[in-house]
Amino acid sequence: MSDPASRQSEPRIGLGASLARRVRMAIVDGVTQLTVASGPQLDLSSPPGDPGLFGSDAVCWKVHADFTSMMAGGVSALLLQALHPLALAGVWDHSTFRTDILGRLRRTATFITGTTYGNRRDALALIERVRQIHLGVTGTAPDGRPYRASDPALLTWVHVAEVSSFLAAYLRYVNPTLPAEAQDQYFAETARIAAMLGAADVPQSRAAIEAYLLNMRPVLETGPRTDEVVRILMNARAPSAAMRPAGALMLNAGVDLLPDWAQQMLGFDTLAGVRRAMVRPGVKLFAPVLRWALNNGASKRARRRAAAQPD
Repeated sequence: MSDPASRQSEPRIGLGASLARRVRMAIVDGVTQLTVASGPQLDLSSPPGDPGLFGSDAVCWKVHADFTSMMAGGVSALLLQALHPLALAGVWDHSTFRTDILGRLRRTATFITGTTYGNRRDALALIERVRQIHLGVTGTAPDGRPYRASDPALLTWVHVAEVSSFLAAYLRYVNPTLPAEAQDQYFAETARIAAMLGAADVPQSRAAIEAYLLNMRPVLETGPRTDEVVRILMNARAPSAAMRPAGALMLNAGVDLLPDWAQQMLGFDTLAGVRRAMVRPGVKLFAPVLRWALNNGASKRARRRAAAQPD
C-alpha cells in the first residue's frame, strides 16, 4: 500500500510529463514549419552505413547540428549576400522572397541539411538540382551589368557568406573554444560543396576567408533593393504564434553576427550595443530549450544511419 504523499505526487508527475510533451511538440512543429521546404524529401535514416558526403567525424556535422546557431547564421548570411549587387539582382528577379522570405530560408535549410547529413544519393541529387536551377537564373542588374547565378565568382560569394556566418554563430553560441585547426577543416570541408556547384577559387581556411571578405568589400554596396530585403526580413512573421518570440530573437541574433562593417552598411550600427546586450543573453537562455525539444534532429538521425550495419 503506497503512502498518501506518493499518491498525491503521481498526478503532478503525469501532468508535468504531459505538459513537457506538449511544449516539445509545439516547438518541434514550429521548427518544422521554419525549416522544411517543399521539393525533394530527405531520407536521413537510410541506407544503413551510408556516411553521406562527409561522414560523422566531419567538423561540418558538428557545426551544422545546432538549430539555434544555424538559424541565426542563416539570417546573417542572407543579409550579407544582399550586399553584393549581382547576387541580389538574381534573387530579386528570379525568387519569391518578397512574398515568401521564410520559403527562401527553408530552401536554404533543406540544402544545407541534405548536403551535410543526407545519404550520398540525396546529397548529390540536391547539388545537381541547384546547379540546374542556377543555369536559368540570368539577367541584367540595375547598373546594366549582366549576371548569371552559375558564375563561379558569384557562387563563391554566396558560399563564403553562408559558411562564415554559420561558423561565427557556432563559435558564439555553441563552442567558442573550437580549435583553429578544426575551423580551418570546416572551411575546407564545405568548400567541396561550393566547388561541386561550380564555384571557383573557394577559400578553405580562416585566414583565406578573412582575406576574401576584405578583398570583396569594395564590390559591396547598398541601395533601395538592399533596404527592401532588410525591411522584409526583419518584419517576417514566424509561421506559428509559439515561434514568434524565438523568430524575433533569431532575426536580431543574425544581425548581431554580421561584421561591424556590414552592420554599418546596412544601417544596423546605431542600436548595435543595445541589440548585443539583449540578444546574446537571450539566445543563450533560449538555446537549451530548443536543444531539449529537438531531441531527434538531422544530426542524430544521420549518425544512427552512418553507424548502422549495411543490409
